Amino acid sequence: LHTPMYYFLKNLALIEICFTLNIVPKMLVDLLLERKVISFSACALQFYFVISFITSECFLLGAMAYDRYVAVCHPLHYTITMNKRVCLHMVIACWIAGIPFSLGLTGWLFSYPFCGSKEIEHFFCDITPLLDLVCSDTYVFKLLVFVATIVIILIPFILIAASYIQIIHTILQMPSAEGRRKAFLTCVAHLVVVTLFYCTTGLVHLKPKSSLLANSRKLVALSYTVVTPMLNPIIYSLRNKEVKHAL
Repeated sequence: LHTPMYYFLKNLALIEICFTLNIVPKMLVDLLLERKVISFSACALQFYFVISFITSECFLLGAMAYDRYVAVCHPLHYTITMNKRVCLHMVIACWIAGIPFSLGLTGWLFSYPFCGSKEIEHFFCDITPLLDLVCSDTYVFKLLVFVATIVIILIPFILIAASYIQIIHTILQMPSAEGRRKAFLTCVAHLVVVTLFYCTTGLVHLKPKSSLLANSRKLVALSYTVVTPMLNPIIYSLRNKEVKHAL
C-alpha cells in the first residue's frame, strides 16, 4: 500500500476528514439542539476552510488522474516518473493551492457590510447564501469568484479529461481483453469519485445563483459535504484486493 496511488489516497482521505469535520459537527449541533447560531469569526473560519479544502481536493484529483495516466500509458517509466519526491511535491502543492484563494475570498467577503437579515439560508457558511446578506455592490467580488471557480474547478477537470482521453486511447490499443480490463479497473474508482465530486460542486458553484433554488442548493451541497466523502472510502476499498487482504 506504499505506492503513489495510495499515497494520494491517504491525502484525499485526510482532506475529506478535515472538510467533513469543518461542517458536519456544527450541522449536527444545529439539527439536534436547534441552536442554529454561529458567530461572525466562526462563520469566516468555516468559510475559509470550505474554500481551502475544496480547492485542495480539486487539484489532488487532478494529480491522481496524472498518476493513473503515467501508470497506464507509460508503465515502464512509472516508478521513475512517480517517485517519492515527485509525489511529495505534488501533494504539498495541492495542500498549499487552497490557501491564497481562501485568504483572498474570505478577507474580501467578510469586509463587506452585512445589514438587514442575519439568517444564513444554508447549513454552513457558503459563498452564495452569505452574498445574499451583503447590502452593497458585489459585482467585482462575484467576477473574482467566477474567475477563481474556473481556476479551481475547470483547470483540474481539463487535466483529468486530457489524462483519461490518453488512458482510453492506450487501453483500446491493448491486444488482449484481459489487459484492457485490468487497465480499466485501475482507473474506475477514481473516475467514479471524480464524477460524484465534480457533478455536485460544479452544479453549486458554476451555475448562476438564480437557477438553483435554496432548498436544491442545500441538497446538492449536502451530497458533496457528507455523502461523497462517506462513499469514497467504500468506492476505493471494496474493489481493491490489497485493501481487502490488509483488512
